[in-house]
Amino acid sequence: MMGYVLATSGMHEDKYVTYLPAYGAEVRGGTANCTITVSDDPIASPVASFPDYAVLMNTPSVLRFEGKVKSGGIIFLNKDLVDVEPGRKDIDVVSVPVNSIADELGSLRSANMVMIGAFAEKTGLVSLSSVIDSVQEIFAKKGQKVHETNARAIEQGAAFVRTE
Repeated sequence: MMGYVLATSGMHEDKYVTYLPAYGAEVRGGTANCTITVSDDPIASPVASFPDYAVLMNTPSVLRFEGKVKSGGIIFLNKDLVDVEPGRKDIDVVSVPVNSIADELGSLRSANMVMIGAFAEKTGLVSLSSVIDSVQEIFAKKGQKVHETNARAIEQGAAFVRTE
């Protein structure tokens, strides 16, 4: 869902976007992933062999994807579910307690919204307002309470990164 929100946010900002989700057995609890490219310029290939950023929500994802991030890139970790530290010294690591923040907001289901808020704030790839608008559009049928919860989660994720 985070990837879809990011791609939609990029489109709202009239950027070039590719979105390649990877589905399969991973959807049932493993390391589900997707590749997103958001650019001001046309995108020659949707394949990102060495991405600038990775959002890693659990330990299996760290083990699988840490080595793929390009030197100088940023890894975003869900501090509540990742019990290993990336071993690389050539990347930045942003550890966000997304489950704890989501729990404080009263909705563990909004953990991914906390992380995308942190991601958008730190990278500046898309604006927080585009993320919030995209989430509201994607979940249009869910009702006002869900929109408010998601917006608060996005804002709290951004606030965490600002104060880090």
